[in-house]
Amino acid sequence: MTGAPAAGASARRTGGRPLWFNLGAALLLAALVLFAMSVGRFPLGPGEILAVVWAKLTGAAAVAPSAAETVIFQVRGPRVAAAIVIGAALAAAGTAYQGMFRNPLVSPDILGVSAGAGLGAVLAIFLSLSVLAIQAFAFAGGIAAVAIVYLVGSSVRGHDPILALILAGVVIGTLLGSCIALLKYLADPYNQLPAITFWLLGSLAAVGSQELGMVTLFVLAALVPMFLLRWRMNLLSLADDEARALGVNTGLLRVVVVCAATLMTATSVAVSGIIGWVGLLIPHAARMLVGPEFSRLLPVAMLLGAGYLLGVDTLARTMARIEVPPGVLTAVIGTPFFVWLLAASRRTW
Repeated sequence: MTGAPAAGASARRTGGRPLWFNLGAALLLAALVLFAMSVGRFPLGPGEILAVVWAKLTGAAAVAPSAAETVIFQVRGPRVAAAIVIGAALAAAGTAYQGMFRNPLVSPDILGVSAGAGLGAVLAIFLSLSVLAIQAFAFAGGIAAVAIVYLVGSSVRGHDPILALILAGVVIGTLLGSCIALLKYLADPYNQLPAITFWLLGSLAAVGSQELGMVTLFVLAALVPMFLLRWRMNLLSLADDEARALGVNTGLLRVVVVCAATLMTATSVAVSGIIGWVGLLIPHAARMLVGPEFSRLLPVAMLLGAGYLLGVDTLARTMARIEVPPGVLTAVIGTPFFVWLLAASRRTW
């Protein structure tokens, strides 16, 4: 009975804060978008950006697009939007997985989705297929990997279902990683191997309007069940017997959450490659701000995830003459920040 008063006290402490945190995070994200659109090899002023966007929205743009309009809507715009969508998706998936598995060390690739997507993309590159085929193979590989993990985990009897699922994800992910290593060993070292290495490090440089539309559609479709079930998600932090006693079908709820989080992660990885740390780090930061209650936690985590990946990608394309893979920067920035979060945050699990 001591858990209920503690939970109530936590809710009272964070009850008035989520709205302000959401508003502040949204304003910060808007400022970051304006900054990201401004910097680069073709710098633009904030006033020029706003004027071009307003002219485009009101139909007052010139018949022949200016250089600024081309940069905004064809070069930086899709990349900035992709960073926002993918960052929010990875943060949402990480938030859902950490709550479902009751483990703060869980990330969106815990069930092998990143390894499966990586294997699919590497296989397509090894076969010299098109970019569209690479993305399709990556998406199919991520979905297939999670399906295999779930079948293996659910077939194990006599063990905790969550532990069985995590162990199955670790084992299958290791196997898929070995397959990736084998294909890298067999690949052409002059053409295929550099392309494989570049894809596995992650990048948003090649994201266009078509890829942006696809990833946005799938992410929105996956977010629908998460928002509809946001109140029930809190019950997954309880033991299965306790949650079932409260009238929740934990098995079905877990399947829905896994499917939604996997869809978001597989779609994101198929477009951007493997970008780690977003789904592990951001839920911790959001939880420190608004507490563990899922309906409050999810929007804040998505806003922070969008801003974090956008900031990292902006730094990746402007910090040097050649672009630094954002997957590298997320680890370099995320490691000390994660250590600081662990030291500064109070226990919320």
